[in-house]
Parts: sequence; C-alpha cells; structure tokens
Amino acid sequence: MSRNIFILNGHPGETSLSRQFAERYHSAAQSAGHTTRLMHIRDMAFDADHGQGGYADAKKLEPDLENTLNALEWAQHIVLTTPMWWGGMPAMLKGLFDRTLVPGRTFDTRRTTAIGFPAPMLIGKSARVFMTSDTPDWFFQLIYGAAMQRQLKSQVFGFVGIKPTRFTHFAPASHPKEGQVDRWLETIAKLGAKGL
Repeated sequence: MSRNIFILNGHPGETSLSRQFAERYHSAAQSAGHTTRLMHIRDMAFDADHGQGGYADAKKLEPDLENTLNALEWAQHIVLTTPMWWGGMPAMLKGLFDRTLVPGRTFDTRRTTAIGFPAPMLIGKSARVFMTSDTPDWFFQLIYGAAMQRQLKSQVFGFVGIKPTRFTHFAPASHPKEGQVDRWLETIAKLGAKGL
C-alpha cells in the first residue's frame, strides 16, 4: 500500500550521512510507488528564534516553514534524518520545530486530552527517525537514558499526535568501519521501499 511520506533532512551541513540517508530513503520509497516530499533544512531560509514564545503575537511563518507545515499535514508518514550533537538535535532543527509546530495547526489549546494537554491535531501519522552519533547505542540507552529519543518521541512528535515514532540509531558515524555506510544505506533502502 502506497503512502504519502515527508522526508526531512535535519542536518544543516551541505554534505552529511543524514543527507545520504534522506536521499536513499526518498529514492527507494519513490521506486516502490510511494509519494514523497524531500526537504533539506540546509536549503531552508527562516529565523530559528521563536522570540518571546507567545502564541498571540507569533512570528509569521516564512515560506519554507509554511511548506514544512503543509508537508506535515499532508504526510501519512514522516521520516527525519538527524545527527545527535551534545545529546540533542542541531539548533536549526530545534528552531524549525519551535517555529513550525504551532497551535491551531498542530495542536489545539481550546481542547484538552484526558490529562489536560492540548489536543493533538496531527493524529493518524507515524514517524521514523534515522539518528547518527558517535555514541554506542548501549551507552546512549543505558547511560544517557535515550534522552533525544524520548524528546522526539514524546515531547515533539507525540505531543502533536504523530505516533508511533520508531528510531534507527547509526554509530559510530564519524569513523565507520569499512563498508558500514553501504550496509546502513541498504537498511534504509529496505525501510524506504516498505514506507516504514
């Protein structure tokens, strides 16, 4: 069954593993009949600073942020590729979420969930995060408590209704063993073909 898939490369660099992963997923998904939209955060122009953080006088969304929000609303499945830097996502990616996940489009402050949170508006969608780091997965999970994974799963995607969010962690990313990147790209292509 074909799906509408939004692929966001959250690495701000011109070249990166995240970019390779996003493009490989995009290619495999399209070849399998899925409809995709691919965006690279590096190519986007927007102010990542939310300012005072108020909703009443929020900054107007720049065209690239409006396109991102439209893609999130359109998609059935969201794929994010990102490095983990200093235990979290790159600042530009965090700024994109700060600016794009706005009330009235991604959550409703006029309605609440059973536990009092604003009602999510992007329900019925799933997500996959391809994360790179130099931290071994066991250390990331056991010592760091998978903090970035929990943030994205519960406090970002989950808050606006996107669930489940699945993670695939690739490490070490800076100096992978010979042939390792090709094996990672194979894994990504298989997931892309399945729209997972």
